[in-house]
Amino acid sequence: MILRSIAAAAVVCAALSITGCSTNTVRAAVKAEKERKRAPDFTLKDVDGKPVRISDYKGKVVLLNFWATWCGPCKIEIPWFMDFEQTYKDKNFAVLGVSLDEDGWDSVKPYIAQKKINYRVMIGTEQVAQLYGEVDSLPTTFMIDREGRVAAVHIGLVSKSDYIHDIVELLEAPVPARGGILVEPVLFRPKQ
Repeated sequence: MILRSIAAAAVVCAALSITGCSTNTVRAAVKAEKERKRAPDFTLKDVDGKPVRISDYKGKVVLLNFWATWCGPCKIEIPWFMDFEQTYKDKNFAVLGVSLDEDGWDSVKPYIAQKKINYRVMIGTEQVAQLYGEVDSLPTTFMIDREGRVAAVHIGLVSKSDYIHDIVELLEAPVPARGGILVEPVLFRPKQ
């Protein structure tokens, strides 16, 4: 019985490693401000053909998610990200999705329509994936602070509450204003 369980687990792990999807979780706490590095800038087109640049989101907290339509853990996270977009959009927060589907919009456009994804989605390139440390496991999610710096990285499926914790922590951080005055934000915490 134990050998069957081990064999079954080995088959599942092998299948997941072949697909590139990760059930392993690497959850990093939000880094101290002095340890954060600037998020690499890129320009990709969204589903409407409009350019999206990470630098256009300075002043907002951004959840930048690399995903694919065939990735099981990605399918679990997407409804959470839709909730986050809805809950926090008026609090200077945005979700950006970068699909790494090889057939591009052929798979992604119908998926966006079917799932009614409410945040901006782009088709990624190998160059953009390399800019962010050669993204090779999906999902991979970067939490970017208001200054455009990577505050946390999550590789694999992470709990919804971990994401909420990161989002709230980054949104509640003092905002540097012009003239060097810190402004304390007020934030609503949803029930989990």
